[in-house]
Amino acid sequence: MSILSTIYWNCSPDLINLGPITIRWYGMIFALGFFLGYLIMRRIFLRENKPENDLGTLLLYIMGGTLIGARLGHCFFYEPAYYLSRPGEIIQIWQGGLASHGGAIGIMIAIYLYSRRRPGQSFLWILDRIVIPVALAGALIRVGNLFNSEIIGTPSGLPWAFVFPRATGGDLLLRHPAMLYEAAAYFLIFIFLLLVYKNQGERVPPGELLGLFLITVFTSRFFIEFVKMRQAAYQLPIPLNIGQLLSIPAIIAGVILLIRSRTRT
Repeated sequence: MSILSTIYWNCSPDLINLGPITIRWYGMIFALGFFLGYLIMRRIFLRENKPENDLGTLLLYIMGGTLIGARLGHCFFYEPAYYLSRPGEIIQIWQGGLASHGGAIGIMIAIYLYSRRRPGQSFLWILDRIVIPVALAGALIRVGNLFNSEIIGTPSGLPWAFVFPRATGGDLLLRHPAMLYEAAAYFLIFIFLLLVYKNQGERVPPGELLGLFLITVFTSRFFIEFVKMRQAAYQLPIPLNIGQLLSIPAIIAGVILLIRSRTRT
C-alpha cells in the first residue's frame, strides 16, 4: 500500500514552545479531563445535596492519587528492573510513563483517605459516582497518547491503520491505532454510565456503577491488549501480557460488586 493512502501520524507532542517552557498536548488533554470531571462531579454533588466546597479537596486527592499511582504502576508493573536500578528517575514524570492500572489503585486509595472524614460521602458512594468522569478522562488521556505516539498497535492491513514513525524509529509499517480503540471504548462507557446515573440518581444501588465500570473498562482493555505492542520490559511465560493479567482481578471485582448491588437489601 502506498504511503499516500495511509494515515501517516508524525505530529509533534509539543503544543507550544516558549523557550525553556514547553506545553505538551498530553498535559493539556490530561488537565482537560480533570476540568470536565470537576464539572460533572459538581452537578452530581448539587443533585444529591452534598457540600460543594468539598469538591476542591476531592479533586486534589484524586489528582494526587492518579499521578502517583499511575507513575508507580508504570515503574513497577512494566519496567521494575530499570527503575529499581535508577530510583531517581521514578519522580521524573515529565519523561512519560503512566499506567492506568496504577492510576486506578491510586484513585481508590486517595478516595478512601478522603472519605474517612466526610459524613454522607462513603468510600463506595464516591467511587460509584467518580467512575463516570474517570471514564471520560480515560478516553481523553488515550487521545493524549496519540499525540505522544505511544501505546501503538501491532502491524495491521486495515483501512484505518496508522504509520507511527516517531514511535518506531521511522519504519513505515501500518499499525493498529490501539490508543484510539481504547479512547472510543472509554467514551462509550462514559455515556453508558452517565445514562444509568441520570435514570437512577441517588437511588442507584451501592456498587452498581463501580461494578459496571470495572467490568466494561477492563474487559475492553483485556481484548485491546491483543493488538498492542508489548509495553512491559520483560516477557511472561504465558500468552497473556501484564496489562491483561492486571485486568482480570478488576473484572472479577466488578462482577462481585454488581451481583452484591443487585441482591443487597
